[in-house]
Amino acid sequence: MLESALTAIRDGGLFYRGMSAVALAEADTPFETVSHRLWTGQGDELFRADSMGVDLRALTSLLPRGTPALPSLSLAVAAMGAQDPERFFAPLPAELSRAGSIIKRLAAALGLGADPKRAPVALRAETVAEAAIHALGARVTRPAVRAVNKALVLIADHELNASTFAVRVAASAGADLYACVSAGLATVSGPEHGGACDRVEALASEAGRPERARAAVQERARRGEAMPGFGHRLYPEGDPRTQPLLRAAAELAPRSVAVRTILAIEEAMRESGREPASVDIALVALSAALGAAPGSAAGLFAVGRCAGWIAHALEQRSAGFMVRPRARYTGP
Repeated sequence: MLESALTAIRDGGLFYRGMSAVALAEADTPFETVSHRLWTGQGDELFRADSMGVDLRALTSLLPRGTPALPSLSLAVAAMGAQDPERFFAPLPAELSRAGSIIKRLAAALGLGADPKRAPVALRAETVAEAAIHALGARVTRPAVRAVNKALVLIADHELNASTFAVRVAASAGADLYACVSAGLATVSGPEHGGACDRVEALASEAGRPERARAAVQERARRGEAMPGFGHRLYPEGDPRTQPLLRAAAELAPRSVAVRTILAIEEAMRESGREPASVDIALVALSAALGAAPGSAAGLFAVGRCAGWIAHALEQRSAGFMVRPRARYTGP
């Protein structure tokens, strides 16, 4: 078991350094402020990035048209690291500046597979939330920025999940910050982690429209198939991050068929007494409310979670030991 002073999951709630994540999100606390509190316990500076740090044309030439957000982010962060000769064993102030630029650039990279021209525009945005909206090709409005900021805050960290553990292992071995984030992205690409959002998108597509939601739930149950985006072993009474984001999505696009379909699926599950919705359902609803392409919810998740990955990387470095579990041999 690893010790951490960053995030606690207790009594059905989520807390960043003792502060309720839901309360921070509902108060419209800037994602940048929450990130700095996770990293150092204080600070609220905006994240700066004058460029992507790489040749954008060369980078996008490696991405097939329509590449989803997660593979785009993985390629981008690896390329950024290769172009930064100062990345090794940098002092903390430099690392904090680097951390902010990494997140801002990753937000700008969300739409590289769809339209690389969005990235420079996104980089000029004042906040990460606004940058993400630009990169996803959505319309930047005050309600949209508030909703995306809320999502980024709520998914900023989640204690020692699979991707965060991978980040801590990399950090304990002395890996640079880009490599640590790459470890997180590689892990979150797995279908049992970040792939949950993709499965929720498939479920919503299967239902097609709100009137079909209940039948889609019943048909899945008849076939004995799991319902993606429902149930969370750490929140048996319900994921506290879900409802604030579902409300935000509904307020942002009340007429969206896709949003209403997801809300109808959640209602059908709830009324039938089945497991409550997880944050993956809400992220897909928000992505739909923005009119973003499939795969965007998983990308948005990764950008927000990058704040927690960096916090854990910094904490693990200060702990000063290598994470090296032992195996229990079961062979002959």
